Amino acid sequence: MAEKMSVNEKEFEGIKLLGKGKGGYSYLVTDGKHQYVLKQIHHEPCSYYQFGNKIEAEMNDYKRLEKIGIPIPKMLDVDVKQERILKEYIEGETIYELVRRDEMEADYLAQVKAMCELLYPANTNIDYFPTNFVVQDGVLYYIDFECNDYMKEWNFENWGVKYWSQTEEFLKYVKEHS
Repeated sequence: MAEKMSVNEKEFEGIKLLGKGKGGYSYLVTDGKHQYVLKQIHHEPCSYYQFGNKIEAEMNDYKRLEKIGIPIPKMLDVDVKQERILKEYIEGETIYELVRRDEMEADYLAQVKAMCELLYPANTNIDYFPTNFVVQDGVLYYIDFECNDYMKEWNFENWGVKYWSQTEEFLKYVKEHS
């Protein structure tokens, strides 16, 4: 990749694209000493989700999740003009990768359920899709900042859990996105 990207005039070298979500592209970048995630907000249409001001939403969602106590990467900097966010890089495998290889551990389910015990009383849902979770040293982190007001149909038990094992829904998604 080796493309230069900046956040508030501080330059980073792009290492690789980590993924694309509803709201942006996430890149692994380095300042020569440390690795970070740089999220570039995009404005591509999304048929199933409505956005307002994405950069403002990211900042507000981060504060909300931090207050609730969800394990998330630190937001290190925000470049509002370029719509870029610099955050801590949590190195590890995603739940998606573990489920795909049938290496999911019961402890990771227990950890996401513990997150739910914090989220639901705070009237909050997160995006439970398994690409949004990374395991580092046995600890589960929610690496996205997206959250919404709680709705039962989108909670972990009614939606997210369908993708945390090799269910019909998960296998269909893998087949369509491979």
